[in-house]
Amino acid sequence: QAQLVESGGGLVQPGGSLRLSCAASGRPLSNYPMGWFRQAPGKEREFVATTRWIGGAAYQKFYADSANGRFTISRDNAKNTVYLQMNSLLPEDTAVYYCAASSTRGLIASEISKTVNYDSWGQGTQVTVSS
Repeated sequence: QAQLVESGGGLVQPGGSLRLSCAASGRPLSNYPMGWFRQAPGKEREFVATTRWIGGAAYQKFYADSANGRFTISRDNAKNTVYLQMNSLLPEDTAVYYCAASSTRGLIASEISKTVNYDSWGQGTQVTVSS
């Protein structure tokens, strides 16, 4: 398993932006899915965004409907780091955001958003959207 450390959370007003970072150590993750999930109080952990290697230098990105058009996932393999740029934040985006990595290189699209397919998790970073 990889060790993952998130940073960048905080308090932001509605309509604002935040950039989350997740630094990985323990093993290279450039060829494995890495993504973001979130968990609000009283709710189950849910998928936000993820990215998987599809060959060469190409990566495919997946987003939850709630994130599509507002959030952007990216990765810097030289730094073994994945990012989540969050724009136009809404109060309902308030949650603990978790970085996750999978050890299954060939996750198919129908499986890539499921928490059960990720075996390395960070400790989470709190994002609060409030005026």
